[in-house]
This record gives sequence, structure tokens and C-alpha cells, in this order.
Amino acid sequence: MTDDALSQLYFKDTAFQNLMQKRIFNVLLIASAYDAFMMEEDGRVEEQLYFEYTALNLSSPPRVTRALNSTEAMEIMKVKSFDLVIMMPGNDVSETFSGARRIREAYPDMPIIVLTPFSKEVSRRLANEDFSGIDYVFSWLGNVDLLLAIIKLLEDKMNADADINGVGVQMILLVEDSVRFYSSVLPIVYKFILKQSREFSTEALNEHEQMLRMRGRPKVMLARDYEEAITLYERYSNHILGVISDVSFMREGKKDPKAGIRLAKELRSRDPYLPMIIESSENENAHDVIELGGTFIDKNSKKFPVDLGKAIINNFGFGDFVIRNPETGEEIFRIKSLKDLQKNIFNIPAEALYWHASFNDISRWLYSRAMFPIAEVIKHHRFRDLKDAPQVRQLFFDLIVKYRKMKNRGVVAIFQKDRFDHYSNFARIGQGSLGGKGRGLAFIDSIIKKNPICDNFDGISITIPRTVVLCTDIFDEFMESNRLYPIALSDAPDEEILRHFLEGKLPRRIKDDLLALFEVVDTPIAVRSSSLLEDSHYQPFAGIYSTYMVPKSSDPQRMLKMVTDAIKGVYASVFYADSKAYMTATSNIIDQEKMAVILQEVVGKEVDGYYFPSFSGVGRSLNYYPLNDEKPEDGVAEIAVGLGKYIVDGGLSLRFSPRHPDNVLQTSELSLALRDTQTRMYALDMKSAQSDSNLIVDDGYNVAKVRVQDLAEKGALRYMVSTFDFRDNVIRDSDSGEGRKVVTFNNVLKHKVYPLAEAVDFMLTTGQKEMQRPVEIEFAGIIGPDSKMIGPGAKNKGRLYWLQIRPIVDRKETVDEALMATPDERLLLKSGTALGHGNIEGVKTVVYVRPEKFSSSNNSLIAREIEKINRDFLNREERYVLIGPGRWGSSDTSLGIPVKWPAISAARLIVESSLPSYRIEPSQGTHFFQNLTSFGVAYFTIDTNARRKEGEPVTALYDVDFLNSQPAVYESDFIRIVTFDTPLAIGVNGLKGTGVVLKP
Repeated sequence: MTDDALSQLYFKDTAFQNLMQKRIFNVLLIASAYDAFMMEEDGRVEEQLYFEYTALNLSSPPRVTRALNSTEAMEIMKVKSFDLVIMMPGNDVSETFSGARRIREAYPDMPIIVLTPFSKEVSRRLANEDFSGIDYVFSWLGNVDLLLAIIKLLEDKMNADADINGVGVQMILLVEDSVRFYSSVLPIVYKFILKQSREFSTEALNEHEQMLRMRGRPKVMLARDYEEAITLYERYSNHILGVISDVSFMREGKKDPKAGIRLAKELRSRDPYLPMIIESSENENAHDVIELGGTFIDKNSKKFPVDLGKAIINNFGFGDFVIRNPETGEEIFRIKSLKDLQKNIFNIPAEALYWHASFNDISRWLYSRAMFPIAEVIKHHRFRDLKDAPQVRQLFFDLIVKYRKMKNRGVVAIFQKDRFDHYSNFARIGQGSLGGKGRGLAFIDSIIKKNPICDNFDGISITIPRTVVLCTDIFDEFMESNRLYPIALSDAPDEEILRHFLEGKLPRRIKDDLLALFEVVDTPIAVRSSSLLEDSHYQPFAGIYSTYMVPKSSDPQRMLKMVTDAIKGVYASVFYADSKAYMTATSNIIDQEKMAVILQEVVGKEVDGYYFPSFSGVGRSLNYYPLNDEKPEDGVAEIAVGLGKYIVDGGLSLRFSPRHPDNVLQTSELSLALRDTQTRMYALDMKSAQSDSNLIVDDGYNVAKVRVQDLAEKGALRYMVSTFDFRDNVIRDSDSGEGRKVVTFNNVLKHKVYPLAEAVDFMLTTGQKEMQRPVEIEFAGIIGPDSKMIGPGAKNKGRLYWLQIRPIVDRKETVDEALMATPDERLLLKSGTALGHGNIEGVKTVVYVRPEKFSSSNNSLIAREIEKINRDFLNREERYVLIGPGRWGSSDTSLGIPVKWPAISAARLIVESSLPSYRIEPSQGTHFFQNLTSFGVAYFTIDTNARRKEGEPVTALYDVDFLNSQPAVYESDFIRIVTFDTPLAIGVNGLKGTGVVLKP
């Protein structure tokens, strides 16, 4: 199998919850009072059934209802439904069989079993009976396990087609016509199977998975003659684990003393690797069996059950996988689990690997442990030559890694020190809640699992960082055992609260788990808050609590101290003054808040003592500030080089729509690129790992603000920066050469060396579809394992880590539809090209440029006057609506008033209007775009001269006459200011791009 084939191989996870859908819940027992008592009241039967059912995560073991005879049974069946009828014959055996036929006529699909004590007399009487009304006869010797085996056998039969042929569950074919013998063999076989399923269920990652996984145990099918055996084999031939057969049974209607040997020869001709266990009372059959490559068992042996058990383990892949020397048969070593196989695959001698693979031993062992997808691939891979051993080892290793990654995805595993490794993805310590962010990450992991394209999304992998969550019960235990609530809920300063928390002790078991985690995660660790209220659907709690970054230290004890201090710091941040104020503002009660903590590998690489990802970003599936051809539903993303804290802190990020990556406003003009792009970036200072400085309230204390220029000159920002060539006054899309390095991401967004736009679009679209509401996401990425390999055709362009998903706090209700539908005569302003979203409240004042006095030659004078007016508004902490002709902020005074952002920063709504003699192509606020989006300022374009077809509604309206008729609080040659007694009603629907301002 080639690398490409392996990368395209998608292991479809087995839906264990869909197995064993048909069950036996209600049993009708037709028996004398004595027989029923012995069977039902004995207690051992009930106990056995109960334990087996609870192990399979089923709530109700079969209930047994009694009837004394078949007539009474028919009456009961009229009012109650049953899944199985068990009949125990009394003195009159014939009455039992005739009763069975009556029940069968009335209920043709009802399984009917006859349980009879075994004796020569009973056998003689049974020989003359008509068996057409019953499914099986069993010999009852008071063996508790038999009832369990009967129910399992019937359930296996009921579910065989769906589970074996549909999913790949394995089947053991038992061929035996002696009632007494199959009654004793079946319980032995099931005992082994159920024991095996309990063992292999530990491969699951949590208790729920373990319960479901046991449903993948091999099924047993019973054939009582040659023809039935062949029929069952042909029906399920692709999924047979092995055959257990008698030698003497019916063939072609007659007893054939060699039927089992004939069957073995026939099956061996069809499948040379099929394991066969043949049992017989005649020892002379042993020679034929061994010649056929089967295992012979003497039925007369006093230790028959032990011999059969040993044969099942050795032949059917149960128990440990024993690696043997092919020449001597000696044991070399044992494999106990899939992880064990992964670890030891390169230690298996070539001859032993070739020998085991030739007999399908590896795939059989995996099949018996319900690892169907990987077993299937290994079974069909032909190992033809000993010299291929190195490639085969590598292939099997890669398959196991791929399978384990798939199994780890989308599952919140229980953290186990000996099981967590480089291929583990997401685990929890504790039994409480994962908190908001933790749930979000688990949800992302499940999305990735459903979309195998994430493994190779045009040369990058989309994944979540390795994550361990300390659940909320650890927080409860920490708070209570250290008696921290009195200080936490007091009005003490943040520093004092943190000091008390740092003095507290975490549970001892946590420290052992953390040390095991440090052995696996060889990067710095982010210690992030994940409270119950964070990222909940209706409350914007993101960013309220602390996130500490812990640099990697080679000393585990130092690392332990830094991480445990950071955990306590996150716990303490729940009770800081800001958090308490925010709780009050959002009507939440602080003592209801509980904190889970996420420990997560920090995405990035180290350069000169600084650790940072190539880029970080946030995305939203709704864009309320679309430009040109962009639509609101196309989404929007902001990216920056370095740690994402830079974006959170309001730094200059690069904004783009994932579906229009060429349309980046900030890099569209040289002046904008030099003015509106990032010059500083955040990185984790790795040197702080060596200092003994204590944790402080500021969670960014060890995050350094570094010049982009310095790191770009070291080649650390390749593909993300361009170089400004001051001689030619152009920006070149390369990080080499002299000149200022400009963060343009041109090589990524325009030249596609890394499919960032497509991946962000995928995450937003898929996230919105899965959450069924608009979403916000966070991500970080690494470009290129090796810069020489990067390019549109490269296979390994890097990794993209999906860090968070949460619903966009639902602002639909803040857009008052009644307001938006106000008749035109009551409107002051109306725009069909509006940016922003929501209602703007608390604005009473309109500042507008007087149209009748306007001349573009005065634009510079107007700009200076507006700057002065704006300063007054800022001093009074008031906001206003700004209206003027042409483009606001244009450096060309003929196109508009040349203001800079600080000169209009108190405006909450900015309006570009048109004049009959002054029609300029609208700018849609491009000059201030960063500020508009950062501060949520709305922007209207109103072209009242635009032509519209007859009957079309008015989309542009500006009632300047109404403003002129109002008294002015300030008036000059160029500007009027009108203030109303009550705030203006202003609404913007960002999805439709419409905006209105009502007259007061």
C-alpha cells in the first residue's frame, strides 16, 4: 500500500450502538411448578443474567413469566407480548410438542425452545417427535450458564445479517447434532467470548464506549447438519472467525460418520486459512484433522471443557497475541493490546511476522477484539515475500496509528497514565463537567471525525491540539479541601485572592497525571479557563477569565510547579473583581460558577527563545461589514502572526472574507498596507521557564511583544510577510531583501501556498451546519514542516489547529423588525447599502455638512472643523451621527472630506450622502474599515440620485429639509449640529445591508 493510498484510507468507525438491535426481553416459561421454581427462583440464573445485561449496558435483563401448560400460555400471549418461549416437558412429551405447533401457528416468528432433562428414556421419546414447531432442543442439567447461552444464541441469530454482513462482526460456526453435546459446548464457547469481550472492551476510551464495544463480540451460529453448515458458511463467509465441528452428523438426510471431515475439506478448499477445531469420540479421526491443519479434541476426555477453551484461545485470536518462532513453535513474546502491538511491531522477527501474516493471525486477533476496520485492511493485504518485511512493519504501524487517531477523535477519553501517548487526542481527569470551552473542543473533535478530509485538506491537517481537561469536580474538591470560599467571595483585592489560591493544594492524584502528561506533550502548555458559563449559547462569557501560557521546562518538577500554579491562577480568576462585576451585569450568581481547566499543547515553534504559531485567527460565519462582492453569509476572518492574544487585545489584524481571499482591503493600496498592518506580535518568552518569578494576576506576564521586523529577518515569518522596496516604492511578496517587512499574508491568500481561506471557510460552514446557528471560531496554524516543500502542489504544507467554536451571541432580537419597516415619511435616513448590525442606542445628535453651502474646495477646512467638534464630543463622552457628501477619509479632497479616524472617533453612525452635482463612487467606509469593525460603528451609503425602476421601493432617503427646519445648537458656514430631546431610533440589519434612522 502506497503512502497516497494510506493517506486516502478512511477508517469508518464502527457504530457499536447500532449492533444487537434485536433483543430478548420477555420470556414465557411453560413448565410445571417444580421445574419453574428450580429454574427461576434458584437465583443464580437471575444473577447471571443481570450481570451480563448490565455489562452490555442494557437496563433490563429478560423477565420470565410462568405458565403451567400451552393452553394457559396461549391465553397469556393474547394480552402480553413475548420474545421467546421456553417449554419444559412434563410426563407427556407429545403434549409439549403439539402445544409448540399450536403456538407456532398463532405466532409464526416466535422463537420456541424445548428444555428437557437428559436421559436415555427422554432421548428415546424425543426420537419419535415432530420437531417442526420448535427451533432448538436443549438438554437441561441445571447448568445456570445454559440459559444465558440460549438467549445469546437466539439474539445472535436475530441480529446476524445486520451485524455480521453489515458491520463486519465475526462469527463462530458450531456444527453439532447431539443435543446433549451442544448444550454443554455452547455455554463454554459463550463464556470465553464474553470474557474476551470484557477484556477487549478496555481498549475503549471511557465507560460508555466500553459498554457499547462489548456488542462487537463474535456471534455464534449453530448448524445441526452438513447442509445447514454450508448454508451458514456461504451466507457469512467473509466474516468467519473459525469453525467448531463434530465429525459424525447428518448429510444428505443420512447419518454420515465422516461428515465433519468432508465439511472441513470443503471449507479448507474455499479458505485455506480458516481455523478449525474438530471434536470426535473416535480417536482415529485425529489423523485426518491434523492433515487438514485443524485442531483435534477428544470428546471423551475428562478435561474436554479445558481442551476446548485452550483450542479457542489458540485458534480464534482470543486473549494475548502470542508471537511464535515459526520453526520451533516457541513463544517469543506476547502482545496484550493494540498500543502494545504498535510499540512492538518493529521487534517482531521478519520470519515470525511473515508466518503470522500468512495465516491471517494478526487480522484474526484484531477481529476477535472488534477492531473491524483495521482488521479488514490487514486481512486483505498480501505479504508475499520475506524481504518485504520492513515495508509491511511500517504499513502495519501506520495503519495502527491512523486507526488509533480515528478512535481517539470525537471521544472524551478517561485520562490513564499508561494509555495517554502521542496519538491520544482528548482526555479528561475527573467526573464533572468539561465546561464551555471543553465542550466546544470535544464538539470540534467530533466534527473533525465526521469529516475525513481534515486529515489531508489540500496538504494540511485540521485537528485540535492535544488536550486534557480537569473537570469541574476537581475545582470543587480544591475549593472545599482548602476552605477557599470565604476569601474568594470576599471583596479582597485580586492579588490577595491569588495568593490564597496559590497556597492551596491540588489533589495528589492530579500531580501524578500531570507528570505523565509532560512526558507526552513536549511543547509549552496553555492553561485555559473552561467555566460552566463560558461559551454557553446565550451568554458572551468569552475572555473573562485567565489563560496562562507555561513554557516547556526540561525539569518535570519545575514544570509541575508552573502548571499547578497556573491551574490555581485560573481558578482564582473566577473570583477577581472584574469577574464579579461581570457576573452581576449578566445576572449570574458567582457561587453557581464552576471552573474546568483545559491543559493544551501550545501551537507553534521556537525561534531565538520565543515560541509562537505561524499565525492565529478568529472567524465568524456572519460578516456584518461586507465589501464589494462579499455577502454577509460568506463569513469573515481576522489573522495575525504570532499568538492570538494580539487579536484579543485589539491589535492590527488582517481582515478577509474566506470566500474572497484576494479582496483584502488593507493590502489593496500601498499606503493602507504600510499603515494598517501589524508591526508587533506576541510570543511566549521561553526564558521565563528558567526564572523563579511567581505567577501574578496578569496572565500575559510571560508573553513578549516582539517586533515583526526582527523575527521576519530571521526567516521565521516566511510566506506571511512581504517586503517594502522603498527604492521602487512597491511591496514584493517575499521575505527576502532589504526593507520593511509588511504582514500581508499575500503568499497564503493570493498565491495559495497554504489553503487557509478554504480551510477557514470549511470550518465556518461545517461548524454553522453542525451547531445549526451562526458561529465564531478560533484557530492557529503552522506553515510548513520544511519551507522548501511548500507550494500549491505540496503534500505537507503544515497544520491548522481548530481551537474553539461557540455560537455568535444571538443578536437577532436587537434588530427591531418593526423599526426597520417604518414608512418612509417617518424616516430621516434610509440606506440600502449599510454596514453593521443591531440597534444603536443613546444617540441624540446629528452633525451634518450643509449641502447647499458645500464645495469640494472647502473640504480641508471642513475636516479641521469636524476634528474640533469631535474633540468636544469625546470630552463630554457623547456620541453622534455624522452625515456628509462624498467619501469620508479620502486623501483626495476632490472625492471627499479628508478626515482621519481620530477626528470622527465619537461618531456611532457615519453616512456618505450624494449631491446632484457631486456624485462619487461610494467607498463603504474603506478608509476606516479596521475601526468600523473594531468599534462596531455603522456606515450608510445614501445615493438619492440612483435610478430605480417604476414600482421598486425607495432604498435611499435623506430628509435634509427636516434637519434644516430644526433649531441648531451649532452652525457655521459648512456644518450644522442638531440635538433632539430624545435619542434617535437607529437600526441596521447587517444580513440585508439595510439601515434606517427615524425622525424623533
